[in-house]
Amino acid sequence: MEEHSLKTGSRFFLVTLLNVMITLFELVGGLLSGSLSLLSDAFHNFGDAFSIILSYAANRIGKRAPTVKNTYGFRRAEILAALLNSILLIAISAFLMLEALRRFMHPEEVHGGIMLVVAVVSFTANLFSTILLNNDSKHNLNIRATYLHLLSDALASIGVIISAALILLFKINWVDPLMTLLVSLYIIYESWPIVHKTFAILMEASPQLDFENIKTDLLTIPEITGVHHLHAWLIDENELVLSVHVNMADLPLSQTECVYLKIENILKQNYNVSHVTIQAECNRGRGTKLLLDKEKDFHNN
Repeated sequence: MEEHSLKTGSRFFLVTLLNVMITLFELVGGLLSGSLSLLSDAFHNFGDAFSIILSYAANRIGKRAPTVKNTYGFRRAEILAALLNSILLIAISAFLMLEALRRFMHPEEVHGGIMLVVAVVSFTANLFSTILLNNDSKHNLNIRATYLHLLSDALASIGVIISAALILLFKINWVDPLMTLLVSLYIIYESWPIVHKTFAILMEASPQLDFENIKTDLLTIPEITGVHHLHAWLIDENELVLSVHVNMADLPLSQTECVYLKIENILKQNYNVSHVTIQAECNRGRGTKLLLDKEKDFHNN
């Protein structure tokens, strides 16, 4: 695990360095060529550099051990970073869309040659950066948000290359803001699901579980006669936590622990629950709703 963290850290550092260099390169190239799509790419890369630093810091914080004040640990730091990064992407894209619309109404001269050279170099660097983070992005929302930053820049560079070629060949300057508009729309489309998912985790929304099916599975345990007050939430995108009340016969503690083990095995194997809190009751709560959605349900017990 420590070796993996070191590898991730070195990748973050290399990707950050690349993005700072690309940002400066594209900023100069955009100003010299008059290309909005190059300048927009520079802004995205600047956002990427900030995003990568934020993601790495959150990744390190998230690996800290739980404390008395944070008994579930610090993994929500990565969820916060993913949310902030995605919102930043959407904000930058919205700003660039407005600038693209302004360029449509007031076209400006674009030098396709400079634009093409800068875009090719930028694409190569962005592609290398996405390859570095590709594997980690599949299992971590925080790194995935950063990965999307880099992927969006690689796609933007392709758009700039196409735009530069069309400007060189056909002298159609309006293709530059058009490409900026299309890439910005794509980035917003890709970023919104991350915003939605991270916000849901932070609000402790229930994950996609079949609660009635969970109840049915738990009732297959002979000692359990009722299931109610079930709650489930996510600590991060991978760790699912669940609490549940179960009605049981008046058993000794040693036998109750055996029932608890059966419950934990069902929830872990069938529903990937990482941690479960079980409250055993004889008659209290019997007949109560599976999901506690009203305050009166609590007081009735």
